[in-house]
Amino acid sequence: MQVYEASKRVWTSTKGEEREAAKKDYFETFKILEGELGDKPYFGGETFGFVDLSLIPFYSWFYAIETFGEFNLEAECPKIIAWAKRCLHKEMVAKTLQDEKKVYELVGQLRKLQGLE
Repeated sequence: MQVYEASKRVWTSTKGEEREAAKKDYFETFKILEGELGDKPYFGGETFGFVDLSLIPFYSWFYAIETFGEFNLEAECPKIIAWAKRCLHKEMVAKTLQDEKKVYELVGQLRKLQGLE
């Protein structure tokens, strides 16, 4: 499952079995990524590369997805969070990522528009 699709299913799901299934898929997606990351600091090894650049924008969405999904991603996928924190030490990453609180507000508005709240 793609990261985007798994993320969207979590924040658009309602409570119950639907949400639990969405969370399971979300965790499975990130467990696969953790397996690829392994013990390397970045997906390309010692160097921040294209895969890191492609995935780090999802970090801005973690807070919203965790909040609406009612879980803690770090507890489930600690290597992904550690990787994201390393990426945030890169000036180009820190300067360009969207603020997680603004993303949360956007997701809240989208949920209201879709009648999920």
